[in-house]
Amino acid sequence: MKTQVCSIVYAFIFFLLILTISSSVGAQSCKPSGKLRGKKPPPGQCNPRMTLNAGMEEGHLNAITSSMQMTHTVVALSTGWFNNQKRCLKNITIHGNGRSVEAMVVDECDSTMGCDEDHDFQPPCPNNIVDASEAVWKALGVPKKDRGNLDIFWSDA
Repeated sequence: MKTQVCSIVYAFIFFLLILTISSSVGAQSCKPSGKLRGKKPPPGQCNPRMTLNAGMEEGHLNAITSSMQMTHTVVALSTGWFNNQKRCLKNITIHGNGRSVEAMVVDECDSTMGCDEDHDFQPPCPNNIVDASEAVWKALGVPKKDRGNLDIFWSDA
């Protein structure tokens, strides 16, 4: 009887140990992996992706939605292209969908940090993102139903 009770206790402790280990693996937090330096891609290769600013879709505020109206052509650039704020409040020219538009850089789409409260628990941005306001998409003539991702190229204005 004593042996059976000991076996049950050991099995229960082993079960709790396995449960604790498996839950701690799932609870690991996202951590930045380092810094990225942006580069201009070779012409026609590795084109940047323009994305629709999430704040426009989900209604939360960020630098684009809180400081500019949806009628302004503004963007957030990936960390490397944002270049330690050197492009902040400067214009870039975006080419896509057979058209061009000038937009002001007003924010960074952080490629080095994420998964925390400061970043709305979103993962870090890829290193080739131009996160654009509705006005940029409209100026490029992209229908509302097709907005979200678009291959583009851009240059300093």
